[in-house]
Amino acid sequence: MANLRFEVVAEAFKKRPVEVEAPKVRPSEYFAKYVFNRQKMYKYLPSDVYEKLIDVIDNGNRLDRSIADAVAAGMKLWAEENGVTHYTHWFQPLTEGTAEKHDAFVEHDGKGGMIEEFSGKLLVQQEPDASSFPNGGIRNTFEARGYSAWDPTSPVFIIDDTLCIPTIFISYTGEALDYKAPLLRSLHTLSEAATEVCHYFYPQVKKVQTNLGWEQEYFLVDESLYSARPDLMLTGRTLMGHDSAKNQQMDDHYFGTIPERVQAFMKDLEIQALELGIPCKTRHNEVAPNQFELAPIFEECNLAVDHNMLLMSLMKRVAHKHSFRVLLHEKPFAGVNGSGKHNNWSLCTDTGVLLHAAGKTPEDNLRFVVFIVETLMGVYKHNGLLKASIMSATNAHRLGANEAPPAIISSFLGKQLTDLLDHIEKADKEELFALAGKKGMELDIPEIPELMIDNTDRNRTSPFAFTGNRFEFRAVGSEANCASSLIVLNAAVAEALEEFKTRVDALIAKGEDQTSAIIDIVREDIKTCKPIRFDGNGYSDEWKEEAQKRGLDCEASCPVVFDRYLDKESIEMFAKTNVMSESELKARNEVKWETYTKKIQIEARVMGDLSMNHIIPVATHYQSRLAKNVEGMIHIFGGEEGKKLTARNVKIIREIAERTEAIERGVEALVDARKVANKIESEREKAVAYHDTVAPKMEEIRYQIDKLELLVADELWTLPKYRELLFIR
Repeated sequence: MANLRFEVVAEAFKKRPVEVEAPKVRPSEYFAKYVFNRQKMYKYLPSDVYEKLIDVIDNGNRLDRSIADAVAAGMKLWAEENGVTHYTHWFQPLTEGTAEKHDAFVEHDGKGGMIEEFSGKLLVQQEPDASSFPNGGIRNTFEARGYSAWDPTSPVFIIDDTLCIPTIFISYTGEALDYKAPLLRSLHTLSEAATEVCHYFYPQVKKVQTNLGWEQEYFLVDESLYSARPDLMLTGRTLMGHDSAKNQQMDDHYFGTIPERVQAFMKDLEIQALELGIPCKTRHNEVAPNQFELAPIFEECNLAVDHNMLLMSLMKRVAHKHSFRVLLHEKPFAGVNGSGKHNNWSLCTDTGVLLHAAGKTPEDNLRFVVFIVETLMGVYKHNGLLKASIMSATNAHRLGANEAPPAIISSFLGKQLTDLLDHIEKADKEELFALAGKKGMELDIPEIPELMIDNTDRNRTSPFAFTGNRFEFRAVGSEANCASSLIVLNAAVAEALEEFKTRVDALIAKGEDQTSAIIDIVREDIKTCKPIRFDGNGYSDEWKEEAQKRGLDCEASCPVVFDRYLDKESIEMFAKTNVMSESELKARNEVKWETYTKKIQIEARVMGDLSMNHIIPVATHYQSRLAKNVEGMIHIFGGEEGKKLTARNVKIIREIAERTEAIERGVEALVDARKVANKIESEREKAVAYHDTVAPKMEEIRYQIDKLELLVADELWTLPKYRELLFIR
């Protein structure tokens, strides 16, 4: 076994980069090559059909089913020219991944042969088995029917020989069984609410769009080493492993020279991503060894989410070609930084960016303040729910671990913006503005420079930081679907904007001037949401104490945090914004609790297996070898001198015995804790039991195993070590 490990490591270090031949044209010339975008629509669809479809995409009008056949025919013609033979509805069930079922373009021709066919009916709707996906009890096993329905706002694309059609996934009774359906609802609601508020300042605004720019962090591990680590294969993380003597403490990996093999992988990935319309922009080494990041140009939120899900799938495929495995687990290695997925969120109209302060007119400045403050109001009111939206069994390992934002939601604004809000809050209203007849409105609000982005420092401990013309939601996990957090954020901000407008209109109805009414409500909200603003060190114990005093949600237990979805305020907010019903929320929580339990359950089983079948046999084998050495030395040198010469070995033998006994007791206790937890019927209580009684026992076992790794001869240790997993070039 030992020789096998050495062979695997040696093989990994010998591997050379796979040659990647880039297209002989500029990226802009092959960008979206395999996407049925507007350019392709214009070419392959009749002009009237094209106009109707664009109207659906741009204005959210209902799809005219009469054009579906023509659209399907155009798609099929384009697809067949690219070698496509199959199609699939591509959707995002509650598994954190994507799903697809491939069907061929074939039907009977009535003459004993077959013809290639793809109708509008097949494009618009299909019927996957809804009971076989996580549904939280919405569908019984015998109630299999569910529907996937085409989302025209996200373009169709080609993977290999298959036409992929982005869709929503709903139950037979209409409840959402995916992430896309509630995301689309939240985007629609936020657009309506933000547009109404925009009309106070810019009556010509027609709609508000939500933009997203995600930053995807990930680890790469040599495929042969990955295959030699059952814990990595089955859980996505190393359940045991002592720190490497050198890891990230020198800060030499961050932004360092990209290793040659990794560069080849990145190049291949970017080419294929660009061909699928994913606008890759940035790549670099991250903080931890073998950790990297990829980021695109920002896009419309729904499309950006689809692109991130597609990219994660693409990464795994391309990595395999380069003899790598991509690790998207938030904390695959203890002792080094984990991976997140920063969501850069912003709002823009058809006339400009709402979170960008031009500083040219009083209206611009007041509009900027309104949207900043109402975003903070949404985050403050639902800070616990926002935390629940990014919490998972995997991300819980990363949050607050001196490498990621803490498990307390707060917002960093920077000194300039903080001073601005404080000025508006504390100044006399008469000092803030005056109406001067034909001169118009004059606001005594400090000018906000064009380059706000350069006047706002970054705070890596802040989960929700303002970074110039957008907020960066830094707490999202690397393997998560971005939509989970965005559904909550969009709905919370939409609710805040709706309530803001209702209160402003009420003052106007009483005869107050519009600008005066806006300032009155903004000042109230600045005071109300002040507890969410924090510019200090989010890692400090002082902040945890302060956050509790401010009334922020400080719960750290993952299963308990999920309760926030079922709080009265959350249910009302989702219902008011028409994003999710109470039954959908209850079902999703059942899925969340069940998923949490299963992930910890799998980890516990793997931990027990590796402990008893790898670690203890190796440790006792080394112990036996040492015992023979002690016996031989005493036989040669006699009792007293032999004992003196073998004292160190005896000490190691005793320590191995103590630690293996502790591991055996720990595994037995772990199994017993699982048995007790498994008998609990409530999914919530079962998840809580796994968090409170099962997970801690795994940490106790790991402690003993990691100590044994330092004791046992390297040549006998069967599992690749951190120094081998993290430093492949």
